[in-house]
Amino acid sequence: MKGGVVARDFYPFVEESATMAREQTPSEVRSVDEVNYPARIAIYDDAAAAPRVVVVEPSDPRSYLEEITATVNKLAHEQGGSIPFTVIREIVENFIHAYFIAPTISILDAGNTIRFSDQGPGIKEKMRALEYGTSSATEEMKHYIRGVGSGLPYAQQYMLDKGGSLEIEDNISSGTVVTISTHPSDEVKSFTRASAEPATEPAQTAISLSQAPTAVQFAAPQPMTKLSERGQLVVDYLGNHEAVGPSDLSHAYGYSNPTWSRELGTLCSLGLLRKVGQKYRLV
Repeated sequence: MKGGVVARDFYPFVEESATMAREQTPSEVRSVDEVNYPARIAIYDDAAAAPRVVVVEPSDPRSYLEEITATVNKLAHEQGGSIPFTVIREIVENFIHAYFIAPTISILDAGNTIRFSDQGPGIKEKMRALEYGTSSATEEMKHYIRGVGSGLPYAQQYMLDKGGSLEIEDNISSGTVVTISTHPSDEVKSFTRASAEPATEPAQTAISLSQAPTAVQFAAPQPMTKLSERGQLVVDYLGNHEAVGPSDLSHAYGYSNPTWSRELGTLCSLGLLRKVGQKYRLV
């Protein structure tokens, strides 16, 4: 073991690292001054094999967050990924809001899709969590993070500007899942769902994502049922104008330019808009 990081070929669920201190239930763990759970990083570097697992053992909160960030960044870039260290760090630091309960990171798609999950209290208002200045950070948490509501909005803006995506979802029983990818969100859903379903015939492994039934099902969402209120305003605006930018929407409807930039990026990822220069047009 070096620097609190342990590489495992198989899931380390029966070793001493899972001691009684880590067997507390989520409801019993409510302090951010002590880390009680190891972080598990799964690297899917071979679609035909189980993932490699690297474990970051508990330490003091600041060192723990830095160790996870550095390890995920190193492993993702070794796979060929291009997501930068600063974006990974912003997502990792959000584990503090989950009180560090069972953090799991999955490195997929040759390092270009990274999924962060936990079993903490979750995020009730997911859209607000993506707006600058909104934060649930307590004074206790601000000993270790900035806590000014900039992490997730910055990460989302960066990914959208690069043609990728950031998605926030509920975990299965409790907690949150944040997925960042260099691909638009509809492609990520198609990729992850298709890879999770075993092929029933050998020939199916040769089908491209654009041909697979799951890709067809998720790559073409219905605009009028998927659009947010702000998304609908963008479409309405383009019904009367040839092109639009964040400042145009800010003048017309209020909200900040970064808010409209994120909305325009989301509509691009849905395939409804395309960016031409500094403006956006309907597809």
